[in-house]
Amino acid sequence: MHEMRPHLIATDFPPLIRSSLDTMQANLGYRCNQTCVHCHVGSSPHRTEEMSWETMEMMLRVMEQHQVTTLDMTGGAPEMNPHFRPLVQAARAQGVHVMDRCNLTILNEPGYEWLADFLAENQVEVVASLPCYLEDNVDKQRGKGVFQRSIEGLKQLNELGYGRTKALSLSLVFNPQGPVLPPEQSGLEAAYKTHLKDAFGVEFTQLFTLANMPIKRFGSTLISKGEFDDYMALLKGSFNAQTLPGLMCKSLISVDWQGYLYDCDFNQQLEMPLGGASKPVHIAQLADNVAGAPIRVAEHCYGCTAGQGSSCGGALAD
Repeated sequence: MHEMRPHLIATDFPPLIRSSLDTMQANLGYRCNQTCVHCHVGSSPHRTEEMSWETMEMMLRVMEQHQVTTLDMTGGAPEMNPHFRPLVQAARAQGVHVMDRCNLTILNEPGYEWLADFLAENQVEVVASLPCYLEDNVDKQRGKGVFQRSIEGLKQLNELGYGRTKALSLSLVFNPQGPVLPPEQSGLEAAYKTHLKDAFGVEFTQLFTLANMPIKRFGSTLISKGEFDDYMALLKGSFNAQTLPGLMCKSLISVDWQGYLYDCDFNQQLEMPLGGASKPVHIAQLADNVAGAPIRVAEHCYGCTAGQGSSCGGALAD
């Protein structure tokens, strides 16, 4: 895999300042039951990195100290961390809203039969990756049989009330198939809802459209195919200043599996420490007040600001 940082570190992206800290996004580990071509983390079933309970306890204390309102769990497949359940329960006991970035197929993996019921019982918001509503496209990007297993997972969640009740939010995430921008979010959401309802009886709350980031597995593939420069030109040429106020890094801090801090999950994968620090900053060293602190930027930030914009919560501008 190509090293992406040298291609991205020099940038003319405008400076950013953090406005608050509302969300702690925690990468619980890189192990996953899938190996997706667009994965910006490089997760797979062979990865062994995972967050310890000691680090999770420290993170929970910091969240309480900073009055963090949302815990956003990602991976890999975050549910494969052996401490997933106690972390969710502890965060909910603190009154924190919990989000699980779920790949859907984990719901029907042997040994995870408990997962859907557990998520519903704890009112965990599910943000589920389904990069297309067509079977061939999904299987091409994520592996043979993934689409049908994803539909099975969605039906399982629907039966528990996800996507059908206000208390159980179920969001789907769309990624383009290649080096192109996502289409307009509201129109694509309508197409998703119509097709999934008519074809499978599946319902969901909302759709998030995300651009593919030129880092890790996807970025390396672009370089191998000679498409990296063209994709970066597309992102930079589509820069939309209206997206800047809504960027996730302005109210979020990312925590890696070892407890080190970054301005976003993408910076984490590029090993760019929080705020441009010269060395990694551990969660135990987080300042009492992070509002007004600088945010580390690089060329991949254009991926969040191209067109309608792209963040963990989908499009940022009309």
